[in-house]
Amino acid sequence: MEGDECGYRSEPSDGLSQRGSVASSATLSRAQDVLIYLVGDSAVHLCVEGVGGVSVQELGRSVREALHIPDSAQDAFAFWLCSPLLELQLKPRHQPYKLCRQWQDLLYRFTEASEEDISQDEPCLQYRRNVFFPKSKELQLDDDGVLRLLYEEAKSNILLGRYPCDPEHWTGLGALSLALDEGTSLDRQKLTSVIREKKLSSFLPAHVVLGSGGLFSTLRGRGSRQAGLEQNLFDEHRKISPSAGSAPEPSHLLHQYLKTCHSLPYYGCAFFSAEIDKPVQGILHRGGRKAVNVGISLEGVYVMDIKEKHVLLGLRFSELSWDHSYPEEEGDSHILWLEFDGEEAGTPVNKLLKIFSKQAELMSGLIEFCVELMAASEGGAAAGTDGEASPSQQPAGQDGGGGDGGDGGDGKEGRGGRRGKLRRQNSVVCSRVHSLNTISYVDNGKEIKRLKPKRAASFFTRQAPAPMYSAVQVVESLEQG
Repeated sequence: MEGDECGYRSEPSDGLSQRGSVASSATLSRAQDVLIYLVGDSAVHLCVEGVGGVSVQELGRSVREALHIPDSAQDAFAFWLCSPLLELQLKPRHQPYKLCRQWQDLLYRFTEASEEDISQDEPCLQYRRNVFFPKSKELQLDDDGVLRLLYEEAKSNILLGRYPCDPEHWTGLGALSLALDEGTSLDRQKLTSVIREKKLSSFLPAHVVLGSGGLFSTLRGRGSRQAGLEQNLFDEHRKISPSAGSAPEPSHLLHQYLKTCHSLPYYGCAFFSAEIDKPVQGILHRGGRKAVNVGISLEGVYVMDIKEKHVLLGLRFSELSWDHSYPEEEGDSHILWLEFDGEEAGTPVNKLLKIFSKQAELMSGLIEFCVELMAASEGGAAAGTDGEASPSQQPAGQDGGGGDGGDGGDGKEGRGGRRGKLRRQNSVVCSRVHSLNTISYVDNGKEIKRLKPKRAASFFTRQAPAPMYSAVQVVESLEQG
C-alpha cells in the first residue's frame, strides 16, 4: 500500500457491512449496475460499461455528474472501500473491482480479524470527503449539495463519537442539525415532539445520550437526563431562531456546522484501529493495553481513547518524529513510534509512545505523505499560517479546540481570557500526556533510564523539516485517572 492510502476500522453501527458491493455483481464484459454509497445511507446508481477495468477517475466523473458537483469541488471528495473491518481511500488510478477481489488479502494484512469474520466481510464503494482536502478550501465552497454531503459525514462522525467534543460543541451542533431538519420556527411543544419522535441520538452523540454510569444508573436517571438534554437542545435551537426578519438560509447553517467542526483538531482525519500500553498500576504492576483510534490529517496525529471519547495525545507534524517497526518474531506486533518532547523530574527528555497496530504501515505512510505535502506548500503554510487558522492548528495539549463553537481564531488570540477555558482539564480535546505509558529513550528495543537534552534531532530518520519544529507544551494536571 502506498503513502496516501489510509485505512481504519469502521464502527459496527455505521450499517455498511452487508450491502451490495462492486465485487459481488460485476461482470467484466457488459454494462452492470453499480451502487456508490454516500454517508447517510443514500446511494448513487450508475450503469457502468466494463466495470472490471473501470478506474476511480472514470467513476468520479460519472458520480460528480449525477450529484451535480461543480468542478471547483471535485477535489473535496474521494472514493473509499469500506466495511466494518477496514476502510481505504482509493487513488484515481485504482480499479475498485480488482481491489474488491483482493479484499481478503488486505484484511489479513491490515486487521486482526478472525478467519471467519474475514471470509464473511464484503466491502462497499463509498464517496466521501478526501482526507487530503484542506479545511481552508472547504469553507470557500458555496454549493448547497456539496455542503450537505460534507455536513452528513461530519454529523455521522459526531454522533458515532469519532470526533470527541465538549458539551458546548455537541449541544450547538445538535441544535444546528435540528434547525436543518425541522427549521428554526418550531415552538417548544413541537420541538419536543420532534426530538422524541426521532430520538435524541439523531442529534447528540450516542455516548452522551446513554451516559456512562452503567445499565442500572442509566435506566434510573434516564428520564431526568433526557429532559436536561432536551432543554439544552431547545435553548440552543432558540438562539438560532430569528428574532426578526427571515430565517437563516440552509447554506448558512451548513457553513456554521462545518465551521464548528473545524475547531476540532481531528476534523477530516482518517482513523486507524490500534492499542497502546496502559500505565502500570497497583502493587502487582498490572498493565495491559488500551484500545485507541489514531486520527491522521493534513495537520497532525491524534490518539483518542475509544471508550472515554477523549484525546490522549495530539501533535502537529512539526512536533513529532516517527517510525514504523515490523515484527521481529512471529506473534510480535507492528509498532508506530511517536517521539515528542516531554519532561521527567523537571528535565527535558524525548518521550516515545508505542502504538501497536497491523495498520502501523498505513499510518506511517500517511504521515510521510502529509509531511511531504506540508513541506511542498510554501514552507508549511497549510499547517501553521493558513488564513483559516483554526484552533486545530494548535497542539491538542495547548489548545482545547475552541469552547465557543469555532470562530476560527489563531493560537495567539488565545493568550487572553480565552486561553484558560481552552486549557481546562476536563476538555476532551486536551492532551493527557501524563496518563500515557511512554518511555524516555529506546536503544535497540530496550528501555533505558537515560535522560537526554530536548531533542535538536531525533534518532528517527523520519521527521518534519527542522525549521518548522516547535516544542509541545504539556498542560499541568491533565491526568484524568
